[in-house]
Amino acid sequence: MLLTSNHAPGYKIDKVLGLVYGITVRSRGIGGNIMAGLRSIAGGEINEYTEMAQQARQQALDRLAEHARGLGANAVVSVMFDSTEIGTTMDEIIAFGTAVVVSPVSGPQELVRLT
Repeated sequence: MLLTSNHAPGYKIDKVLGLVYGITVRSRGIGGNIMAGLRSIAGGEINEYTEMAQQARQQALDRLAEHARGLGANAVVSVMFDSTEIGTTMDEIIAFGTAVVVSPVSGPQELVRLT
């Protein structure tokens, strides 16, 4: 369970395991830069960069979940993203949050496992 909030409705935090993160660095290749440059002349969305950003964020989230599982977490709260441009052709994307162990407050709610 990856949440941007500080809590999970219906669950209580039993243990805080600490900071977890997932990082990826993506390069905008020459072909993508050329296509994006041509598209920027006409204006509008640059699909090549949008797709790259979506893939990078998903990879960072996947690595965050893997890091959390490795610590024994079954949830991550306060998940956020940050990005930094490295040079003129690379971007670092990081997803980070707090790894926790949660359990249902009451009732037969089933806990969603990080996969």
